[in-house]
Amino acid sequence: MSKLNVDQKSVKDLFQNNKADFLIPDYQRPYAWEDKECQTLWDDIFAFAFPDDDYEKFDGSKDEYFLGPIVTFRNDNGKLEVIDGQQRLTTLMLLLRAFYSMFDNMKDANSVKTRENIAKCIWKTDEFGSPDMNILKIDSQVATDKDKDEFLSILKSGMVTSEQKSKYADNYRFFQKEIDKFLKQYPSYFPYLPIRILNNCILLPIEAESQDTALRIFSTLNDRGKPLSDADIFKAQFYKFYSKLGKKDEFITQWKELEELAEKIFHPIYGTPMDELFSRYMYYERALKEIKSSTTEALRKFYERDGYKLLQSTATFENLKLLASFWNDVSNQNKERFSDKVLRRLFVLNYAPNSMWTYFTSVYFMHYKDEDGSLDDDKFYAFLCKTTAFVWAYALTNPGLNSLRTPIFAEMVNIIKGKDVAFADYKFDIQQFKNIFNNYKFFNGRPLTKSMITWWAYNSDDQELMSLETVIEIEHIYARNRFEKEHSLTSKEIVESLGNKAILEKRINIRASDYRFEDKKKYYNGYETPRGPKAGTKIRELTNLAASNTDFKESDIEDRYNSILNSFVDYLKSNELIK
Repeated sequence: MSKLNVDQKSVKDLFQNNKADFLIPDYQRPYAWEDKECQTLWDDIFAFAFPDDDYEKFDGSKDEYFLGPIVTFRNDNGKLEVIDGQQRLTTLMLLLRAFYSMFDNMKDANSVKTRENIAKCIWKTDEFGSPDMNILKIDSQVATDKDKDEFLSILKSGMVTSEQKSKYADNYRFFQKEIDKFLKQYPSYFPYLPIRILNNCILLPIEAESQDTALRIFSTLNDRGKPLSDADIFKAQFYKFYSKLGKKDEFITQWKELEELAEKIFHPIYGTPMDELFSRYMYYERALKEIKSSTTEALRKFYERDGYKLLQSTATFENLKLLASFWNDVSNQNKERFSDKVLRRLFVLNYAPNSMWTYFTSVYFMHYKDEDGSLDDDKFYAFLCKTTAFVWAYALTNPGLNSLRTPIFAEMVNIIKGKDVAFADYKFDIQQFKNIFNNYKFFNGRPLTKSMITWWAYNSDDQELMSLETVIEIEHIYARNRFEKEHSLTSKEIVESLGNKAILEKRINIRASDYRFEDKKKYYNGYETPRGPKAGTKIRELTNLAASNTDFKESDIEDRYNSILNSFVDYLKSNELIK
């Protein structure tokens, strides 16, 4: 069991301890508090220190204001690396420094004593207990924070210039103004506020025995800000590596660019966009190691193997940039990089029933890319077709992402070995597949439903490529409420048949959803309004149906269902996935 040192402390007790040598590590995010957060802190502390604006209503022997936890671990250099509490710790230091400067010209005994107490919180003390004004109690090494030196300069000098525009400078100026207003409005109260902050504002320092333990505690406790991501830890490893090469500034610039790119193209359910990039790259490295196991390690566990050796490499960082560039081109549907037929396949895969195809495609790209980061178009197209056919069919016959891992991971290794993707051990029996397909309930809430009707729409050669930004929904060609009114189908279940469902742009689906087919045709085709024309759908099948059909009946639903099923079976055959 991990050991923890937990002991509630006042600001004074925690900060004045000479062993409290805080380090905001390189993998932390930059300081982010602004006026809003500082105003809240100031108002809360003021209301606590002076209940009902009356300093006499405060009971120093029992009144306490809890500022929150500070989660740390002591690193190899003996410093307390701050995992949680960076924002409030930094802000408290700025607040105390502003008070310290304000006491500069006050010579009464209480003011002199308070100033000394504040000094011992900000600077380390010598063996006689005197503050050493050259050694701060806090240091910042945040890799992507260009303003961290400004923070340390403010603490050392108490000076801030008009040219300094960082959040540190802004917040320091904020506290200077608030303290100045406070001193003018409540001059007799002034000595009480800083001493009550020191003595009665409480922190909960939690010192863990290791970084991992500290991070786990943070993830459990923190329900406000964003916890440190895996990518933040990986950034620290790269930062240390590039610092040794004398290229830390170059790395910081490139990391920021990569982070901004990842935020544009990845929208993961869990983790950060950069975590997603590292995940996609991880599967390539797993395949290089010929790991076929369906049990995947946690992202951080994988990269921390051998002391993060994989992240101590320029090749890894360059590969990450190449992979991000590839997925950026996919996201932007870059027609200079991909042919129309490839982009159409990628559009369909964007509606896959699970995300495994993104890892699979990342491995393919990393292995087969040329020096320019390009792929052979025809071979890539064939890979995407086979991937689509297999993932769709396997999701139907073997539901669950975990079951898909076994065949996909094996094929990842085959890609690295230069073998054709074949899924040789996982081909489908036609009759068994048809039976499962016929018994499957294609409810709207099931991802496979939209997957299948998107594939069907793009099975037509004349279906134009749509933007990935287009929001599409599931359209019931024979409207649900039509059955409620007419009961013109044999059963209600037929309304939910795959043969009655199509993809349709949301803006049109909203307007057309409850109408009879003869009225839907207007929305499919587009129509004129007093304000101008309303565009129709880009789904070619629906405009073709509108042109050729006067109604859409039960027989049409059945015929369309059979067409989807038989066409998909043919698709499996053409991709050599039938036994």
